[in-house]
Amino acid sequence: MAADARLPQLTAAEAGRLIQRRELSPVELVQALSERIAATEPALRAWTALDGEGALAAARQAERHPWSGPLHGIPFGAKDIYWTTDLPTGALFEPLRDYRAPRDAEAAARLKAAGAILLGKTATTQFALADPAPTTNPWNLGRTPGGSSSGSAAAVASRQVPLALGTQTAGSVIRPAAFCGAVGFKPSFGRVSRRGIFPLAWTLDHAGVLCRSVEDAVLWLDAVQGHDADDPFSAIAPPVDIAAARLESRGAPVLGLVRDFVDRAEPEVRDHLLQTASRLEAMGANIREVVLPVELDQLLATQFIILRSEAAALHAHLLHQQGEHYGPRLKAAVQTGQLIPAAAYLHALRLRRQYARATEQLFAGVQALLLPSVGSLPPDRSGTGESSFQAIWSMFGCPAISLPSGLSHEGLPFGTQLVGARLQDAALLSCAAWCEKALPPMPAPPLP
Repeated sequence: MAADARLPQLTAAEAGRLIQRRELSPVELVQALSERIAATEPALRAWTALDGEGALAAARQAERHPWSGPLHGIPFGAKDIYWTTDLPTGALFEPLRDYRAPRDAEAAARLKAAGAILLGKTATTQFALADPAPTTNPWNLGRTPGGSSSGSAAAVASRQVPLALGTQTAGSVIRPAAFCGAVGFKPSFGRVSRRGIFPLAWTLDHAGVLCRSVEDAVLWLDAVQGHDADDPFSAIAPPVDIAAARLESRGAPVLGLVRDFVDRAEPEVRDHLLQTASRLEAMGANIREVVLPVELDQLLATQFIILRSEAAALHAHLLHQQGEHYGPRLKAAVQTGQLIPAAAYLHALRLRRQYARATEQLFAGVQALLLPSVGSLPPDRSGTGESSFQAIWSMFGCPAISLPSGLSHEGLPFGTQLVGARLQDAALLSCAAWCEKALPPMPAPPLP
């Protein structure tokens, strides 16, 4: 008997409430999502591996056990750079195609401990950098879903799964979320352990999530946040106050409209962002224009040097041994990084500290910054889009979230980005929850 076709439309939070009230079985949910994947995956190619039988077994176990929290029985996908013992972790790198990790990545392990069910591994660009994954955009199969969390964003947006793990080193959660019409959340640097995630750049890598509501992002953060002594960059800071993150009764927010990004966006994106700002203002938000204290190109150049230098150090040995398996863009990025002098890298780290202090002034008197998630609509699949609208926030370790905010005249999604001050994740999520209610709901993409 066919599963209820309405179940894949549920967000993680909605499904969790039904499971808590025993109005929905985790088994029914896994079966419905598996049918949705079977119908859409041939066109979408969002997954590198699926574990339908394992997910069903876990769902049956969740059905028998007492309810353990809002993610009890909720299926999730994991970007294919997260270690998982259930399935291989290949990173779109042929020599690792059958690699079995010794343990789950900490973020995946914490999700499982919260009762969530691993459904499969989602496609990524090679080692989460530049060479496109095979995944298509669910709104237009000829357009890119973004990178590098390509499969996670496409799977969530197309209702194959309500929640999927992603990562962001420059823009790899926010950009694919915007291109696919999903919610993408990257918490502050160090909030979520990166242990068991293939690294790209030590001081830039963030764990993140693709989902379909701000509430889902809050539930995910609650499950996975916290210091991890096995991650040397894990933040030693009080956990995010989840009650505060879900509080929408603080009143309308004060938002800083970052003029530098508005002026840099393509006309259709710029016009949409200004219309969105007007919509939020009409709902009561206080919108103030702010300007970056440092030229954006200078900030991006600093981020470029840090990312390329760290990626080169991480990949030097493997590139030497297995260079024939590297995609051309990743290989070029690593080789470029190998040409950057150590003195330039160290100078870039010093500049980052200076620029981070200067940029803190943007958050004075505002709850979040407002800007486009990405400067263009999704381009074709020869690339993954560019990261200039997201990269500096990764460099500074600020929390950021992309909210789907409408469709273009071509029927492609727009994303609106909110950025918070470092370690002020609760304030950002509260602001995002308020803004989400003021924005039009995002329909499902036109897949079968």
